[in-house]
Amino acid sequence: MLQIAFIRENQEKVIKALAKRNIDATSIVAEVVELDEKRRTTQVELDNILSESNKLSKDIGDLMKNGEKAKAEILKMKTVSLKESSKELSEKLDVFANELTQKLYTLPNLPADLVPVGKTPEENLNIFQEGDIPVLHEGAQPHWELIKKYDIVDFELGTKITAPGFPVYKGKGAKLQRALISYFLDKNTAAGYLEYQVPHMVNEASAYGTGQLPDKEGQMYHDAKDDLYLIPTAEVPVTNIFRDVILNENELPVLCTGYTPCFRREAGSWGAHVRGLNRLHQFDKVEIVRIEHPDKSYEALEGMVEHVKSILQELKLPYRILRLCGGDMGFTSAMTYDFEVFSTAQDRWLEISSVSNFETFQANRLKLRFKDKDGKNQLAHTLNGSSLALPRVLAGILENYQTPEGIVIPEVLRPYTGFDLIN
Repeated sequence: MLQIAFIRENQEKVIKALAKRNIDATSIVAEVVELDEKRRTTQVELDNILSESNKLSKDIGDLMKNGEKAKAEILKMKTVSLKESSKELSEKLDVFANELTQKLYTLPNLPADLVPVGKTPEENLNIFQEGDIPVLHEGAQPHWELIKKYDIVDFELGTKITAPGFPVYKGKGAKLQRALISYFLDKNTAAGYLEYQVPHMVNEASAYGTGQLPDKEGQMYHDAKDDLYLIPTAEVPVTNIFRDVILNENELPVLCTGYTPCFRREAGSWGAHVRGLNRLHQFDKVEIVRIEHPDKSYEALEGMVEHVKSILQELKLPYRILRLCGGDMGFTSAMTYDFEVFSTAQDRWLEISSVSNFETFQANRLKLRFKDKDGKNQLAHTLNGSSLALPRVLAGILENYQTPEGIVIPEVLRPYTGFDLIN
């Protein structure tokens, strides 16, 4: 959530920055500033009344000590009136504060200066590409055919048990899935990330804290009885570990990683681009989260990009990195890099990771702060990244590593799988 003081003092800057997201924020910024002025004015009125009431209480005590009960009774009558006024002002203040908060929830984060202008994914900036695209043998197939051929993922069984988009992994498919999870976690912990196992459901406060609510309410599975949400990513529970926390500056940075299943109620369209593992309602993902000093968060972002690159280099998958344009960035992000793996069998790029800096946007919602050297509380910066999302990585491995004899397992994964070929 954007800080109201920043909006109030930088209205034109906010409007200009949000225009990079193709949003005309002129009217909502004006509404936010007006509500904030009403809130502040009401707060001053309330503070003055409370101050006067406190003074009268002291004067009443002094009069009673001196035996001047008649004068004290007159002042008591005045305090009754002040209490009624303070109650009215408190209720009014709550209304303005709630309205202001709801308005602020509708404003996305401001894009960083390096974020390119653009409206569609086609306008994202390709900043890096590595790896040779393999030349496949005649008769090579997309992964949805390969998983049937080798009987390693069963979509029909998943539909029977649950619904479409909930696959069942089995045999070597299940072992490869587990191998990827273990490998990703080992890479992350070796890089200094502390591993967490977190709940797969969160409360409303957690969903608001990281920005899933109210922006992505329709995409989350919700248990109405207990008012809990199935997580769309480990980012939500892991980052919320630090909700309402004040860290010491010397505790920064904080590095966390965790594996969870992810649940997304994505409305997928028909076509090859969403077939098989390309889009699911339940999938596995390993996440990395960082809590950083504001002065070091963009250096940390570049470090996270290099970390994900090292994983893809070891998997020997052809990939590219995109800096997302304003129109394609997530609601909470100030800057995002997307990693895409090339699927030779599908002849297209598949997104397998997003690495983002949220600056203070999440921290403001979470009240996640650190105490600086002067003893003042400052908002931290939060970052997160997929390291990695499994379905499309698995799709990339199946398609790019296929041979007439079977699917060759990437060398780095063989200690985890215990086999080097799916046939």
